[in-house]
Amino acid sequence: MLPSVKTVDFLVIGGGVAGLRAAIELASKGSVIVITKDRPTESTTGYAQGGIAVALSDEDEVCIHYEDTIKAGDGLCNENAAKVMVEEGPGYLLELMSWGADFDKEGSKLSFTREAAHTRRRILHSHGDSTGKEIERVLINKARSFPSILRYDFAFTLDLIVENNRCIGASVLKGDKIIHIIAKAVILATGGAGELFSRSTNPMISTGDGIAIAYRAGALIVDMEFVQFHPTTLYSPGAPQFLMTEAMRGEGAVLKNIVGKRFMPEYHEMSELAPRDAVTRAIVSEMVKTESRHVYLDLTHLERDFIKKRFPLIYTTCLQYNIDITEDVIPVCPAAHYIMGGVRTNLDGKTSIKGLFAAGEVACTGVHGANRLASNSLLEGFVYGARAGKGAVRYAEKIKERDIDKTPYNKHVTAAEEQSVTAFDADKTKSSLRQLMWNKVGIIRCEKSLRSAKNRLNKKDFILKETFNNRKGAELKNMLTVAGLITDAALFRKGSVGAHYRSDFTERGENWRKHTVCVKGEKTGWID
Repeated sequence: MLPSVKTVDFLVIGGGVAGLRAAIELASKGSVIVITKDRPTESTTGYAQGGIAVALSDEDEVCIHYEDTIKAGDGLCNENAAKVMVEEGPGYLLELMSWGADFDKEGSKLSFTREAAHTRRRILHSHGDSTGKEIERVLINKARSFPSILRYDFAFTLDLIVENNRCIGASVLKGDKIIHIIAKAVILATGGAGELFSRSTNPMISTGDGIAIAYRAGALIVDMEFVQFHPTTLYSPGAPQFLMTEAMRGEGAVLKNIVGKRFMPEYHEMSELAPRDAVTRAIVSEMVKTESRHVYLDLTHLERDFIKKRFPLIYTTCLQYNIDITEDVIPVCPAAHYIMGGVRTNLDGKTSIKGLFAAGEVACTGVHGANRLASNSLLEGFVYGARAGKGAVRYAEKIKERDIDKTPYNKHVTAAEEQSVTAFDADKTKSSLRQLMWNKVGIIRCEKSLRSAKNRLNKKDFILKETFNNRKGAELKNMLTVAGLITDAALFRKGSVGAHYRSDFTERGENWRKHTVCVKGEKTGWID
């Protein structure tokens, strides 16, 4: 299979909020290709129910949003990154509304709700609980209005093309063909890695691809131990792991154990509105105490019409599984939701590799610290997607056309020209990996569980040495790569901070204010 070659000014890998906002920023500066590995509307963005946090209400201030973000991050936020996000965020949301975004209102004013660890009602929402879909709709339409933006949907990025620590493009699988896309600058916006765990709120495409290909290219990968588990996802036989948005607790829903006792006041002063990591561990504790597989989320004390209007998607979805949330308590348990770590960037999206930028969940600016504040992820996607776009433009202005044209790209063999013979069941390996990560590298960790996971992952090292020209094999390779990074970082941090909880090291531990870093060919270590 001989690869074809395509030259473009900018390559954006990922079509969620961060990738699309970056592409829109780039559109007037040159030709842009946006790659998505599935259909245009299949991204983590579209699954966001609760909303987007932004200091636009009369009762709120940017400084209060900043303080809430820092507090939730449990001492590990990059304060400059958080400041940039909360200060620039309102402007990007007003811009989005000028493009046609329809957020819910009370009369003529925007309607805001509250979620866990927020001290103000600052969560904008759309159509009750379909905020992500509305944001996605507006951004897709806006991107389509630019003739300079070309989309490659159902395209899988196999690897980045890097020469002399400079990213000059990527090798992409489109159908049964390999395309080497050569670009002046590349922006990674591939989302997270929730699919590594057997219980996850993420779509099936969230397999950590961007982190894996950046790692193989030599980029710095930081804070991979910090995986956030959402406290409340639907737990019912035959039902999907459907997210019960935190906004439900913000509107007054309470958590009860299997015998009907409310328990959160015993665990945290903020009760149901405690940070996600605290609520998640409290639920696990109650499940252990009562020997059950779930707890209950109860909002039956709220007005029926209010519930149906405020949470229409959740109401209709639960009815499909014979649960009327206006009358019945909802069985819920935690699921993997968001990774705070990722490809290390500065405030302009720059990574440690020249020409490579990253934004959104795949990136780690440090804005979320050890535990993301609810509904800050969409805001981060807007702010840092745009910033990465601007950074890529500044970088590309220094690149001459002949630097691209003379690139010896054909010497890159990235699963296109060679493929090893595989002797394993990819589907079975993926399933066992997801169970392993949930059971051994999940919500509560210890030396024994992490060592067990690492030993089992090591037995799959041969897959990491394979080359693939198919999505299934390449995706599994990426999942195993990222699983190893999470496990190594969790083993290395001998202490409990934010979403990373070690039952054998319940205190913060030595060097807790430092960040873990993984680099290809080196052992996991600390970085300031």
